[in-house]
Amino acid sequence: MKIVLAIDGSDCSTAAVKGLSKMPLPNDSEVNIINIYENRALPTSGLHSTKATLYKYPDDAIKNAQKIGDKIISEAIQVLKEKDSSLTITTSVINGLPKKEILEKADSFNADLIVVGSQGQGAFSRFLLGSVSQYLATHAKCSVMIVKDKDAK
Repeated sequence: MKIVLAIDGSDCSTAAVKGLSKMPLPNDSEVNIINIYENRALPTSGLHSTKATLYKYPDDAIKNAQKIGDKIISEAIQVLKEKDSSLTITTSVINGLPKKEILEKADSFNADLIVVGSQGQGAFSRFLLGSVSQYLATHAKCSVMIVKDKDAK
């Protein structure tokens, strides 16, 4: 079974990791864990200052997003491997729109299942862009498991 696990470090994302870890999986299962960040650090027309502001800051923001994504993925690997050390796990931290990147990864990975939390980090982003999990459930070519955080209020 090929599974794409999309996580962002939110409580619901942590619930998705735990939910997947509790599932009995076939011995040859592969999990591709992805973290997607949106690069919003690009210069805008309002930024007319030094080169350091225009060019160094976006690089620093990207490096920081990569570092945070790697940490989130590392924690997920630890949880999954603790439950099933035989899992084959690959990872990636991707810059882009979560809806689009998750679907593209699922297609390129030839996934049988996408696992996501019911809500991500940004409530305002959800308002503007709509729910990623809802979008995946209606547009993915494979099955989608949406894991709810029982403790969320």
